[in-house]
Amino acid sequence: MEGLWNGPPDLDGRVADEHWIEVESGVSIRVLVWDEEGVEPDSGTVVMVPGWGSLFEGWRPLVTEWVKSRHLIYIETREKASSKFERRISKDDFSIERHSKDIATVLEALDVDQENIDWYSSSLGSTLLIDAFEKGDLGGRSSVLLAPNPDFKFPLWSRMIIYSPLPMVAFRKMVGFVAWVVNRRTKEEGQKVRYRRALLAQDVQRMLLSARWNLGYSLPRDLSKIEVPCAVMTAASDTLHDFDKVERIADSIPDCRMIKVPSNQYAHEPDVLSEIGDFHSSLT
Repeated sequence: MEGLWNGPPDLDGRVADEHWIEVESGVSIRVLVWDEEGVEPDSGTVVMVPGWGSLFEGWRPLVTEWVKSRHLIYIETREKASSKFERRISKDDFSIERHSKDIATVLEALDVDQENIDWYSSSLGSTLLIDAFEKGDLGGRSSVLLAPNPDFKFPLWSRMIIYSPLPMVAFRKMVGFVAWVVNRRTKEEGQKVRYRRALLAQDVQRMLLSARWNLGYSLPRDLSKIEVPCAVMTAASDTLHDFDKVERIADSIPDCRMIKVPSNQYAHEPDVLSEIGDFHSSLT
């Protein structure tokens, strides 16, 4: 599984620059950068912040197409197995605020002007961006937010497991069971494959501590301070992200556009660039 979290991806001859950027003392996160010749210099930068535990392989089809025309930065948040910790970790290492600070540090390290960023994020990535936009900690030219979570209300059975005082070896043995349950709850075949592969590839301790922190979090109800032009993307067939809650987020963000796509899997594939392009065009 280790190879899933390192190595610069080659996308039809376009090879990423792979960085581990130190976001605080003793903590580095993996960042992939495609900056190919031939990309229009004034087209801005796409910054992708994927979901909780998300593997790059799930995004490969979309990114392969997107990097043909855009400078693209893909940031893996610190709960993922790619991050490097040179110290003991705690639950607070995985707070929403800590994630957003990491993103800001990465942009500063890469000398990226936030005013020229078109964000594309998913799940936890979308939630942390909304939180940061509301607080004024991050900005951008536009943001497409796939399946944001207003909160992390896991089922009772999973909360009991997450908070149980079991040894870490026991949690590691449970991963297969959790993958089976998620598989049964998921309708979309592509989403099933992505989630199972991602679950089996995680650093269990990091994901457990991250889950414990997330359980106590919810987005502010008032999101009226957000100035970044946003679109919320969702699919009614996505049973892992509450459709009604996602719609309420869209209604809370000023002038937010709702983009409904056929499936969550569709949002990981090149065809979704049509909907994204339409949104970007509506802002000019």
